[in-house]
Amino acid sequence: MRISLRLLLIVSVAACAPMLPEAPPVPPVITPGEPTPLAGSPVPLAPPSQPPVDTPADQAGFEGWKQGFLARHGGARRAEYERELAGLTPDPSVIRLDRNQPEFSRPAGAYVQSAASATRIAQGRARTDRVPWEVTRRYGVPTEILVSIWGNESGYGAIQGNYDVVRSLATLAFDGRRRDWAESELRDALDIVVDGRRDRAGLKGSWAGAMGQTQFMPDAYLRLGVDQSGDGKVDIWGSDADALASAANLLAQAGWKPGQTWGYEVILPAGFDYAEAEGPRHPWRHWAQRGVSLARGGAPNAAEALEEAVILLPQGARGPAFLALPNHYVIRRYNNSVSYALAIGLTADGIAGKPGLVATWPDDAPLSRDQRIGAQRALTALGFDTQGIDGVVGANTRAALRRWQIANGRLADGYLTADLADELIRRAG
Repeated sequence: MRISLRLLLIVSVAACAPMLPEAPPVPPVITPGEPTPLAGSPVPLAPPSQPPVDTPADQAGFEGWKQGFLARHGGARRAEYERELAGLTPDPSVIRLDRNQPEFSRPAGAYVQSAASATRIAQGRARTDRVPWEVTRRYGVPTEILVSIWGNESGYGAIQGNYDVVRSLATLAFDGRRRDWAESELRDALDIVVDGRRDRAGLKGSWAGAMGQTQFMPDAYLRLGVDQSGDGKVDIWGSDADALASAANLLAQAGWKPGQTWGYEVILPAGFDYAEAEGPRHPWRHWAQRGVSLARGGAPNAAEALEEAVILLPQGARGPAFLALPNHYVIRRYNNSVSYALAIGLTADGIAGKPGLVATWPDDAPLSRDQRIGAQRALTALGFDTQGIDGVVGANTRAALRRWQIANGRLADGYLTADLADELIRRAG
């Protein structure tokens, strides 16, 4: 994540893995707080007792990729990189996990309710005193947001991932779906080792290469890591203070707006044009004139009301609707998923003592990978280009679906259900 241009790339491609299990309970030392520790990428669930069998990787092809990587990126450090890559084999489980990131495959409600659970919120409240006061003062990011990220990324440090970061990134680069990004992150991971910032045995993280308590990618670690403890090293694995300050620095550099929240649940009026969702941004006055109201009443504060905001329908017209303010998109610079950003924001709201949602989430079935890819392929074949066929139902796929819905006289909420995916696949033949 090189902030600005590379930061957005990282969060959109690197982050997002399975929901973390709840962290172990802690004694009730309750302090008010606000969530949002944004760090960088996916953290795996604890390994299943009987993991699925993965197809053996092409070792000869991997060796060919490795030599190409060394030629492209080795430079003066080729010998050191070659030493660290010696004997490495690709990890098939990394490729499997990359294809099934839950932020993009599970219905938003299932993901958010699991992430922003009452248990996680209670655990977050019990940890707000772990965020150094000078961190929130310096970076302007609320305690609740940092604690929320901490909880959702690693179960408050309990589950940081035990994958070899170098091997994971080499596997993703070899796989090729996100080669340029993965090779850049791999080079940074190798530099961390070669420069002596972290020994290779300790460079552990998620299947996607995210590291530490707030799951930083190697580039973000090098550019944005903070030695808050003052011991001369950035230890996002063992130091709560370093991990949380690093997350705060990332969010601040990404444009966090102090004094503003991430968004609000809203009620849409009868006859609302759902095609406006995820469309142009407008200040609160625009939305209020169209009959949009905050679900809990009132109005955004003065600064928020002037911001350009977007209406989000993460589970279509039948689910909750949200007014997304700029800080929502800052969270998505950490992980470019609507579901992820909502989970962080709603967990933070709970930690801060705010009430839950007014609307309920529909109980929709998850989409299989075949359905997701099939729907993307069908939309593109029918003349509604999804800008890629990768099984990730992101903004481009939702926009293409919305165009198809408009063209076919459907309610244009851009929400892909299992039934609609099957219909699209049938229509495309």
